[in-house]
Formats: sequence, structure tokens, C-alpha cells
Amino acid sequence: MEPELGPRLGIQFLSEVKRVLRSGGKYICISLVQTHVVELLFSKLRFGWQVSVHAIPQQSASVSSYHSFIIAAVKENSSALHSIVTSFDSTALTYNKLQVQGLLDTIAKENKLRSQHTDGEDILYSFEELQIGAKGDMKQLVPGRRTRIMLGEPGISRFNYSAVIMDSYERFGPFLYGCGVFLVPKSRTHEWLFSSEEGQWQVVENAKAGRLIMVFLDANHSRVDMEDVQKDLSPLVEGLAPAQSENDSQIPFMMASDGVAKRDIVQEVDSPLTGRIIVEDVIFSEKNGNGNVLPENETFRRLLFERTPGLVQSEALLKNTENPNKSVGKAMIDEAIRHSRYRKKKNRTGRSSDSSIRQGSKTYVHVDHTYLASLYHGGMLTGLGLIISELELLVVSEKLVKTVIVGLGAGLLPMFLRQRMPFLNIEVVELDPIIADLARIFFGFIEDAQMKLHIGDGVEIVKEMTNISKSSSINDIPLRSEIPRTLDRENQCGKGTGDSKGVHVLIIDVDSDDPSTGLTCPHSNFVEESFLKTAKESLVAGGILILNLVSRSTAVHEMVISRMQMVFEQLFSLEIEEDVNKILFALPKKGHFSNDGLLEAVIRLEKLLTSSAPWGNGPNIKEYARKMKCLK
Repeated sequence: MEPELGPRLGIQFLSEVKRVLRSGGKYICISLVQTHVVELLFSKLRFGWQVSVHAIPQQSASVSSYHSFIIAAVKENSSALHSIVTSFDSTALTYNKLQVQGLLDTIAKENKLRSQHTDGEDILYSFEELQIGAKGDMKQLVPGRRTRIMLGEPGISRFNYSAVIMDSYERFGPFLYGCGVFLVPKSRTHEWLFSSEEGQWQVVENAKAGRLIMVFLDANHSRVDMEDVQKDLSPLVEGLAPAQSENDSQIPFMMASDGVAKRDIVQEVDSPLTGRIIVEDVIFSEKNGNGNVLPENETFRRLLFERTPGLVQSEALLKNTENPNKSVGKAMIDEAIRHSRYRKKKNRTGRSSDSSIRQGSKTYVHVDHTYLASLYHGGMLTGLGLIISELELLVVSEKLVKTVIVGLGAGLLPMFLRQRMPFLNIEVVELDPIIADLARIFFGFIEDAQMKLHIGDGVEIVKEMTNISKSSSINDIPLRSEIPRTLDRENQCGKGTGDSKGVHVLIIDVDSDDPSTGLTCPHSNFVEESFLKTAKESLVAGGILILNLVSRSTAVHEMVISRMQMVFEQLFSLEIEEDVNKILFALPKKGHFSNDGLLEAVIRLEKLLTSSAPWGNGPNIKEYARKMKCLK
């Protein structure tokens, strides 16, 4: 067991010791107790062994600077776990203090680990420990049993793997497989769905396997073909399959994936506020749009934050055009760079970041702002049916509908609304100026007389708006210098807003910089009771708050809904089945909507949306209306 040779030989030797000894047999090891030797002995002789350590008496005239010890291990006919005991007085050993202290530290560390096993703490087991019954009979399914394990050893497998074994609850059935393996790529291991126990049980429920072995890949697997990983894992997981799966032809492998067949990094930029931001063009391996039939090989442009790699912030459909004025092209990039904080960087492939011109032709691409690729955007739009009477009244009276969107992203929802609902007066609030630049450069976001962008803290700006709505004049409230005094203005086209003292539509669509809490969207500040009260005060009596809630945690959902029920007079929800988003619609004044009434309201809303252009690729808001639920 020389350290430079690794533990392979030691593992093989101890495996033979364990094989040939019968119950009551004793293994004696005389050693200088080097740390790498003792740690291996203790780990391999953990369950079903009584281990003791003894100092060998030495003559005072001995020239050796190291003391020799006996490690004795007695095999038991059980998987019981015992603390390691010693029979020597460390103070009487005068030869090598560092040697003795290293041994005592190793014993203390191992005994602490063994006590954690005994107390049932969430610790990491080895394959061998499970085989001898450390967590009971692994051939039997025990509903609700969850066990963390380290798979793989030198000489047995190519890689090591961290995994968790979970036996499904009976209510999750019927099961398609007795046992299944679910691979989690490194880029997604931090997500709440895979890193928390509650999230992992959700994966188990959807996997429809009696036992699910969730394997977490790391940097060592990043350059390895998944087929090689599967071949390496297959013999390891076969030994963990329950008896119920013995009739299965093979153990199925599943993997968390985004379905992308081709990916081209268009741009990467670092932001002091958001971190690394990525713009990429993708083609999906299968159609995963919002229900529309799409032509083959459609290209989508996506905005992602490296801090939340499993979450797509924005997604847009790209279209070809021969008109360079419509493209997201070079002149636009150069102009934006000249007037912004943004600085262009080379992408990972070293190519220019301008992917708006197709190579070898004069064909340009532009973002199709008539299409909502994100399912939840269509859900948000549906909620406007709850205030359809207010909208119709303002349109008839030629008043603009004051709309505030907190969270720009790529600017796709504001641009869609601007085209489809020309009666909206839209104010967008974005915290990060770099994101604003990327929206303009790569996603075609444009400001005009009825579309203004403000850089600032959404929570603070909504507070400012509330103060304004309480005041008889906007000039009575001192605004921060970085917030333009346009939150309550007369539009250049001559139309005033419907109510100069309040907001008609307030949309909260921002991400959280700490998804480990279980709340991915919005940031926790936007669901505090104090902010919800402020948001309610900012709205006119016939207004609406629309909030995008993304969380895998049932407890988080219940907490947010409970707070909104306390603050608002009426609350509706829409769960996007194909995604993790839940859209909440809060009204400051109670309305009266039955299911039929909601559908009728959305039909009236659709007439407003199609008054300026055919619906075409617009989302199926009538179908969303049928799924909305009244929570209060």
C-alpha cells in the first residue's frame, strides 16, 4: 500500500481478507500506521468488524524513530458498527510525537464518521458497505429510503461517481421500470431540483422507476462521451438493482437535457452585477415550442446567465430577411458599442460575435417579435383578460394603458406587447445596463415614444411610482437622478394615460441570484409582504399585478401564495404544465369571474390583440384561460 502506487493493491488485499475469514476470525496488521494505510483499513473494515489498536512495547534503546502498532480486526456475522478502541497511553509513547498524534487524529475522524452513521445522518456510503447491509437489504425496495453513495474504485471502474439511491413511494406508481439511472450533467448539479432532497423526490416521481439511482457528473466527465460513461456505470449499478428488476432486460439510463442538437455561442460578456452572460443560437433536436408546428431546423436565440445555467432567461425565434435594416447586424452592434458600457468579446470558438449575417450570402437574420417562444409569456398575456373591461374602456376613450415591466431580459415580451397592443404605454425597468445593451444589440429591443427603458432597482422604482400615485403631481416627489421623469407623462402622440396617478399593469419577471433557496424567480425582495403592499398601492383600482414564480419547492409556492392572498383582494394562478413556471395574477379590487366568464374575457382580449395584425404565431390564450384557477 505504497502511496505512490495508489490504493488499488490494498483494496484487493483487504477484499481477500474479508472473503477468507469466517465469522469470529481475526485479521492482525502490524504497521507504522501511516495515514494512507490506516484510513484505508478503517474504511474497509467498518461495518461488521470490531477494530482495536495496540502499541507494541519497544526497548528504550531502540534506534527506530517510529513506533510499531498492531491493528486487530474481528469479523462479525452482522453489519453492526463499532467505534475503534485503543489500549495504549499516548503520553507514554515518547518516540515520534507526530506519528502518534497523526494516528489519534485519524481514529477520532473515523469514530466521528461512525457515530454519524449510527445517528442516521445523510452521509456517503461505499458500494461495498451497502452490499454488506449498512443500509439494510438493498435487494428489497424500501419506500422513501434515500442513500448517498460513492460508486467506482481504481481497477474496477474508469471513474468515480457521486450518486444518490432513492426508493420510490408507492403513490408514485405504477412503475415502468424496477430500477433506472438518471444522469445529471455538471452544469445542472447545483440546481434545486437535483441538489435538494425535495427536488430529488420530484425527479423520482416523474422517472416512474421503483428505484432511481441519480448520478452526478463532475469535471472529470466533461470530455467523455456519454456512451462511455454509461458503459462504465452499467456494471456498478447492476449490483444496486432491487430484486424486483431482475426480469428487466436492462437498466434504462435517463439524462437531464435541454434537447439542443446544435449550439453556437454568439457572445459572452461579464457583468459586475449578473456575472457571465451568454447569447447563443440553438437548433433543437426535437420540437419544444409553445405548441405551434414549426418548420425543421428553426434557429432560436437564447439569453443565459452562467449563475443559473439550467434556466433560459429569454428565447427568441430568428427569421431570415434580405433587408439589412431589419437585421440584428453589424451597424447596430457598432452603434450600441459606441454608446454603451458594453464591450464586444470573442466567443469560445474565436469567431466574430456578429452572427446576424449568413456566411456566403446577403441573407440577414432578425428576431421575430410576433412570436413568443417562452410558454410563460403567453400565460402572462392571458391574465390581461382579468381586466378586459378596464382595457376596453381605455381603448375606446383613446387613453394609453400604463404598463410597467420589471425585468427586461432580452426585451421579447415588451416588444411583443408593443406590436400587439399599441394602446400600451410601456415602461421597462432593468437593474443591469449590460443586459439592456445585449437586448438592443442581439435581440432587437428598441425604445420609442411608448416604450421606455429605465436602469435601476425595480423594488425602489415601484416605491417611487407608489409615491407618485399618492401625490397630486409628479413634481411633488423628488425622483432619483437616474430615474427619468417619464413614469407618468403625456405621450408624444397626444394620448394621455388612463389614470395619471396609478399603473394599470405591473409585471414582475426577474430572476434570483440565489437559486439554492428554492426560489429561482423572482428575487425574494419581490415577494416580501412590504413590497406586495407597495405594488398594490401603485395600481389603479382596475389594475393587475402579474408575477412569474419559478420554484420546485412546494413550501416556497405556499409561502408566496399565502402572502399574496393576505395583501390582494383576488388572486388567480396559471401553472404552465410544460415548464416550472407558475404565473400569479393579483387584483387590488375583487372581480367576479367564473370559468366561462374568464374564457369570454380572453376572447374579448384576443380581439384587442388582433386589431393591429393577424394572430399568426400568437400563443393559445384561450387554452391558458381554461387552466387558470382562482385562489382567492
